[in-house]
Amino acid sequence: MNSIPTTALGLAESGLPVLPLRADKRPFGNCRACEDLSCGGRPNMATPGPCACPWPCHGWAAATTDPTVLACPQWTAAWRRARTIGYHPGGAGVTVVDLDNPAAVDWARTSLPSTTTVATTRGQHWIYRGVMRSVNGVRPGVDLKSQMSYARWLGPGSGALVELPDVVRALAEKTPTTARPTPRAVAVPAPVGGGECRHRTPAYLERGIAMAEQRITDATSAVHSTVYRTFMAVLSAHGRCGCLTEAHIGRLFTAAQAKGESPRHCTDAWANAQTALGM
Repeated sequence: MNSIPTTALGLAESGLPVLPLRADKRPFGNCRACEDLSCGGRPNMATPGPCACPWPCHGWAAATTDPTVLACPQWTAAWRRARTIGYHPGGAGVTVVDLDNPAAVDWARTSLPSTTTVATTRGQHWIYRGVMRSVNGVRPGVDLKSQMSYARWLGPGSGALVELPDVVRALAEKTPTTARPTPRAVAVPAPVGGGECRHRTPAYLERGIAMAEQRITDATSAVHSTVYRTFMAVLSAHGRCGCLTEAHIGRLFTAAQAKGESPRHCTDAWANAQTALGM
């Protein structure tokens, strides 16, 4: 029996804004048009409201404590399929310092004041009382999740919750890492009939990659969704014909990291886009 809906309801009753997550930690779409996130996310999710489609629909803004919303058919169906629970840290009045590996945890132990900590699969969440903007990649393996973001609920943790310190706020002002990861190779079938692919025209491919880079660079909100949608658009146009090289993929990853995405988020978004397109 899936105990996640019951746990989530209890958390919502205690005041924690919750939302259901899939096995891959992505949110559900909460209306028919956005089932399986086919819409790719909404660019202007300013207030919660999963049943007020199409604005907004899902993502962090769908987190709620409203018992009426939690009982609506779309939400009930999503919770039955959920594999983990997400919550909106900003809506709960907290900031999560997401430490993604042992090295990041070691850094936190020597650099940040002790607070409530929660063990994760690969590291820890350090939780502070207070709200700030969310930024990815402020240090290697360190993301900040608060406003306009969601985190996984992994239990109450241990230790006393303390006020958000200036040292954490200062991390958001630093330029996110733009170190280029090792590009992920793309396995694609040969063009049908064995002929030369039309996408190999240098101007055609270069224009497409440049437009994709610009789309990511121009994003002012919903960066996660913009990166994912852009990766999917590039793969849809070029992923099956053999045009893409590691240099092209590296350019897209670099543009995403300049907007605050971590190397892990880039590789995850690329892999998710490939899966969605059946590659």
